[in-house]
Amino acid sequence: MTCLSIDHHRVSLNGTELHYVAAGTSGSPVLLVHGFPETWWVFHKLIPLLGEHHRVFAVDLRGFGDSATAGPEHDSATAAQDLIDLIGYLDAGPVHLTGQDVSGPATFRVAATRPDLVRSYAGIETALPGFGAEALADVTHGGAWHIGVLAAPGIPEMLLAGRERAFLADYAIPSLSASPDAFTDSDIDELVRSYGRPGAFAGAAGLYRSLLSEGEELRQLAARKLAMPVLAVAAFSDRTPETLRQVAADVTAVHIGGIGHYVAMEAPEQLADTLLSFYTDIDRK
Repeated sequence: MTCLSIDHHRVSLNGTELHYVAAGTSGSPVLLVHGFPETWWVFHKLIPLLGEHHRVFAVDLRGFGDSATAGPEHDSATAAQDLIDLIGYLDAGPVHLTGQDVSGPATFRVAATRPDLVRSYAGIETALPGFGAEALADVTHGGAWHIGVLAAPGIPEMLLAGRERAFLADYAIPSLSASPDAFTDSDIDELVRSYGRPGAFAGAAGLYRSLLSEGEELRQLAARKLAMPVLAVAAFSDRTPETLRQVAADVTAVHIGGIGHYVAMEAPEQLADTLLSFYTDIDRK
């Protein structure tokens, strides 16, 4: 893997402070947006591969990582505005907007409401409310219990505070990963550090509450399909292509086999090749 400087930055915008990293000095800009239980760190293997050809930014969403903690009213609309303001601050638009997991609704909102800021949109292992994402919380049909726990006010702090390592290392990572060596002890230490902060689950809680309530709003936003090129990356399930074909007119679907949900950690080279090919085709046009 190439040696590429990854620089850390902080910026105050939209009533919060965001932490983001930047790498690469040339090429079209890429903005990477993590899911849960993640921070920008899940892209640390991917960033040097993309940064050889692009200016790459990876943000800690409000309430995650080293960004400021989120308030009790946090939701995906607020996260989307944070991203819009960040793109404006960076003077980087239009970007190759690339989001995964529970950042899907926020990144979709950016693409739907500010297409002038989005050169392309890539969804990695994600889904949208109003298009089936709610089923992820239905434990009676194989859904994940942690979504309801996170969405319930006060419950994440009651059940998870002080148990971050057990939650991450014994449940969240192994239950969704098919690559035992994808996360090193150092990787888990970094995630435990950030999720061990006071109020560190508030960002995820707000996004999961949104997921359970914003379906009709996103269906309305999707009434006019996304016009920019869209990439749907699936690994653990085929939900992402199924979802994005319903909300976008130009969708390329790619399945990366043999891995679990954490694509950027489990198969960074394959993901980089997929993204670089997609970005290059768009930039050439």
